[in-house]
Amino acid sequence: MITLVFRQSQFLKGVPKKIIGVEIFVDVDLSSDDVKRIVKKENVKFIQLQFTDVFGRLKNIAITPRKLDEALNNEIMFDGSSIRGFTSVDESDMYLAPDPTTFKIFPWRTNKRGSTARMICDVYNPDGTPFEGCPRYVLKKVLEELEEYGYEFCVGPEVEFFLFQTNDNGDPTTKTHDEAGYFDLAPNDLGEDAREDMCLTLEELGFNIEASHHECAPGQHEIDFKYDGALATADNVSTFKLVVKTIAKSHGLHATFMPKPIKEAHGTCMHLNQSLMKDGKNIFCSDSDELGLSQEAYYYIGGLIKYARQFAAITNASVNSYKRFVKGYEAPTHISWGAADRSPLIRIPAAKRMATRVELRNPDPTANHYLALAAVLSAGLAGIKNKIEPPKCFDGCSYDVDYKKKEFSNIEEFPSSLGEALEELENSTLMREALGDHIFNMYLTAKKNEWRQYNEEIHTWELKKYL
Repeated sequence: MITLVFRQSQFLKGVPKKIIGVEIFVDVDLSSDDVKRIVKKENVKFIQLQFTDVFGRLKNIAITPRKLDEALNNEIMFDGSSIRGFTSVDESDMYLAPDPTTFKIFPWRTNKRGSTARMICDVYNPDGTPFEGCPRYVLKKVLEELEEYGYEFCVGPEVEFFLFQTNDNGDPTTKTHDEAGYFDLAPNDLGEDAREDMCLTLEELGFNIEASHHECAPGQHEIDFKYDGALATADNVSTFKLVVKTIAKSHGLHATFMPKPIKEAHGTCMHLNQSLMKDGKNIFCSDSDELGLSQEAYYYIGGLIKYARQFAAITNASVNSYKRFVKGYEAPTHISWGAADRSPLIRIPAAKRMATRVELRNPDPTANHYLALAAVLSAGLAGIKNKIEPPKCFDGCSYDVDYKKKEFSNIEEFPSSLGEALEELENSTLMREALGDHIFNMYLTAKKNEWRQYNEEIHTWELKKYL
């Protein structure tokens, strides 16, 4: 039997067809008619209309097939004032616009009664215009600017997470599920069964899983899926987080994407491997360069470095995010870049040609992934437009450098707190343009309040130290 993959509109994604003894699994973009046909055929009883709020939390309205035509005509309304960061009470009516290409049936919600599916939505105003507070719209807007140059933004995220035990009530504890380390396997890696179930579930949802393994810290895991266009990648991160938490719960565990839940252990990151494509070619690649990088790649790196402090509050969105940035745990403390070592902000993996990419190592999964990709792309694109040359490539471990020396005086520190990052964000014209006034102002206000609350809290460490 030969397995082929076609991209043709007459076939449905994931539905096998047999033609002259050849089994064909088809990968196509679904239309509204395709969705309605699958809902009927697969006995789908509920469809979740999913969207994210300004802070990256996944929200949904569930409908039955009876309301599917209305949903696909963008006629499902909801109260935007009830979503944090959206609208006020006097302008609360909002509409959901489902993207049929994101239709998926949840493997874990399929039984004799029927199935549950989802579509990811954009949010619209009553007058039919895109809502500026919709994070998915923000990313689309930046991608449209990129299209003017004929580029496609491809991203491969490395999303890590921790598995913790739960108590008798099912509430999460801070006890890790195992004491294993990097690349360990069962019986030391007690999360192997849960991780395998996560991978199988993700593959049923169309993910191309490249690798999964135990990470450095006890209870820490990573599942890598193949890069894709930025919008598809952001949608996939939403689904990834949902699957990881759902499958962990089915194993009696709690999955968390908290960046630094354990002191003196590696934190959780979401490294972003980025490249720009044009006419099917990776424009970051150059065979004539020592590092295999094109001039566009150098400019892109220059943009990331120039604006790293300004997008930090977007890519690292929580107070806890900045507990990661300490020496010795493969997280950047300074805004440098290098070809091999894993301590700088930006690393250039050894892979070449079509696999040439720029790896940004500061982001973590607390970020709103749509906004994070929009912010990072805006920085890199500004580097290309303004021909920003990066500083000299760093050779060696950035933790061992004496940054007081003259030759390193141009290397800035990455923000050490959310408060510091918010000051940079507030003064950033580029980030305001990328996010739009609505999200920029809402996000800044909410995060300043979060920082104030943290500073006003009396923490256990203080009581032990000073009481």
